[in-house]
Amino acid sequence: MTELVKEKQSPPTDVQSVESLKEIQFNGKEIKLDDGDEIIKLGLAHEEVTMTRERERQLVHKIDLYMLPLMCMVYCFQFMDKLSNSFASILGLRTDLHMVGQEYSWTGSAFYLGYMVFELPASMLLHRFPVAKTVGTFIIVWGVVLALHATPNNAAGFLALRTILGALESSVTPAFTFITSQWYTIDQTFLRITIWFAFNGLGNIIGSLTAYGLAVHSDSLSLAPWKYVFIITGILTVALGVAVLAHLPDSPATAWFLTDEDKMLVVHRNRKNHQGFGNKHLKKSQVIEALTDYKTWLLFAFVLLGNVPNGGITNFGSIVLTEQLGYTVNQTLLYQTISGAVELVGCILIASLSHFYNSRLVWGIISQCIGSAGVLMLCLGSEKHMRFAGYNMNFVSPVSFVCVLSCVASNVLGTTKKYTVNVIVLIGYCVGNLSGSAVFKASETPVYGTAKKSLAVCSALQLVMLIVIWVAYYTENKIRDRKPEPEKIENIEFLDLTDGQNPFFRYSF
Repeated sequence: MTELVKEKQSPPTDVQSVESLKEIQFNGKEIKLDDGDEIIKLGLAHEEVTMTRERERQLVHKIDLYMLPLMCMVYCFQFMDKLSNSFASILGLRTDLHMVGQEYSWTGSAFYLGYMVFELPASMLLHRFPVAKTVGTFIIVWGVVLALHATPNNAAGFLALRTILGALESSVTPAFTFITSQWYTIDQTFLRITIWFAFNGLGNIIGSLTAYGLAVHSDSLSLAPWKYVFIITGILTVALGVAVLAHLPDSPATAWFLTDEDKMLVVHRNRKNHQGFGNKHLKKSQVIEALTDYKTWLLFAFVLLGNVPNGGITNFGSIVLTEQLGYTVNQTLLYQTISGAVELVGCILIASLSHFYNSRLVWGIISQCIGSAGVLMLCLGSEKHMRFAGYNMNFVSPVSFVCVLSCVASNVLGTTKKYTVNVIVLIGYCVGNLSGSAVFKASETPVYGTAKKSLAVCSALQLVMLIVIWVAYYTENKIRDRKPEPEKIENIEFLDLTDGQNPFFRYSF
């Protein structure tokens, strides 16, 4: 028996064909059909295919092999970029650059200011130009900027470089979220996004060990050890950017490692998502829908609240371990590998459980319960080892953030709307991280009372917001199920319709 059957089929008599229509009416709105997905332009959408479960398993394995490793390493190194600031802070950065008052806190804030301001332009460039080539270029440039962090001799110059770095790194998360939605079905996106996101943990491990080695051998180095943190990470990031340009395809339709048969199967699988490979035109109606969709703002609120603890711990984690918990610099750098391992293994393990109970938001809520408990232990605990345990437990909570990223990937349809929602969500990410750095006031060293209260409250509210998002998706599906089903239209999945325009779409959660 053959594993693949492919044949041209004419649409059934009771199904309208896209080619025979110029426009249709959905939910009282007029939708133009001559501006659909790239798949239609390539002529692939009109090939009907069927495939066995074994053939699909082979295809997914092939995609994982060629796509995931490089995406994982990019996320590993972009987190090393963020943590480099924290490592450098205990390796002499603050002293050498004569930082006083809130100046170090502003180095964390500057990164996210640049990220927030450039998020919209970065997303527009990703929308307009080939996504893999665009993000690869961003990676190379930010690697150069990161290496240049070793050159300033004052806080002002360092702050400027952190701002530029944040602007450049604003491209990677929307790019990878969109790429994942191109290649994987709705039930596969959560685990795949978790995998590449969890490699933040490996970045923590590699960065911590690198900084530890520099700290131990600091007397034999020709430069201050904190400078090597940026030089080494920057050079490796440039090399990684070159690999992205050479290896990652811009879409499945142009993938160098897929056969023509494989490409047809990817198109077939994408029908389950009610979305295709993307559309390069900016659509005003989709921007308006993104701004007026209440679910967009639920995701925004969740991400903002969740990244207050993230911003604080990312930028001040090393300082908390040394100044509050009393660990030495070398101990702190080694102990940071524990939190990295917790994130790498714990996040992937929890996401893998979705195979047994397929509800990503449920697993997100569970992970957030663990993370929130950890934040409360860190902020309110009195015993050193309990607080250190809480610090590490917090690194399971990224699963809940991944849930939101996967919701954008699979529950927000329409290319322009998807990029717009991505921008809004990541602005929330920036505002949260900015706030997380700001609540660590130099005047409250080493107790940081304001920071403790803020992190504890925001972590608890994040859990509430996740439950509200679950209720919203559940309610939306029930409302749609009660409506009469409209007339079928062939290849409707590839018309670049939004989730609000497509009456056949149901939210996954």
